[in-house]
Amino acid sequence: MRVRPIAALLAMACLQLAPVQAQTLPPEMAASKVLRIAVNASYPPMETIDPATNKIVGFDVDLAEAIAKRLGVTLEWQEGPFAQLIPGVQSGRADMILSGISDLPARRESLDFIDYLKSGAQFYTLDKNAEIKTPLDLCGKTVGTVRSTSYPAAIETWSADNCVKAGKPPITVAGNDRMPLVHVDLQQGRIDGGVQGSETLPTLMQSEPGVYRIISSPFTVVQQGIAFPKSSTVLRDAVAVAVKQIFADGTYTALIAKWQLQASAAPAPGMNGGPLP
Repeated sequence: MRVRPIAALLAMACLQLAPVQAQTLPPEMAASKVLRIAVNASYPPMETIDPATNKIVGFDVDLAEAIAKRLGVTLEWQEGPFAQLIPGVQSGRADMILSGISDLPARRESLDFIDYLKSGAQFYTLDKNAEIKTPLDLCGKTVGTVRSTSYPAAIETWSADNCVKAGKPPITVAGNDRMPLVHVDLQQGRIDGGVQGSETLPTLMQSEPGVYRIISSPFTVVQQGIAFPKSSTVLRDAVAVAVKQIFADGTYTALIAKWQLQASAAPAPGMNGGPLP
């Protein structure tokens, strides 16, 4: 009986698991064997809630499970708005963020990142909006995105550089709490276009064929990372070892293929925008 390539890669990776030594974990986690992860489950294929099971599924979820196996811990997901992810780890309610969060220089002032995926902000609109063919056609119009992400500032910068400098009216940014609400605003005509991560748009196109249309290549280039408070160096370094193993033993490649994220795959893990030590 033939085994499908993705299943074969995952099976091989499971056989090669080498748990990180328990003493590399913070003492309280070594005792509890629980890793608490802050997540905003509204970005398929990265993380979303499966309506059939009410469980969080996605690439980040599978990556977290692979990390947990190597650390010898179980996972506790703390789902909430994107705006609450960073406060959640800073207050100690969660140990780390694994939720499609971009590794940005400003965020590195209070967080450390283990980078694992390429991303970028990208414009899209409804397919029926025939008058919007390029991003410049959004000048003077309203574009929606999640307000607590880096996308509002990215849109404003793009608008200043491309609309205003060309003598066109700027884009108006409309913020919302969750990406599905942006999609509702777009379909109901309250906004003219949207911006979200390049790794999530192919899934949106596939989930609602003929509804949306991408109108630009990514206009920013960023890395997505697993985020930790600056004080959590022990956990950060333990997770870094686990992520290195996941890249090396084929697990990462298998998960990328499973979730069809080949265009966003990172060649190697990194830390704070550079290579892992």
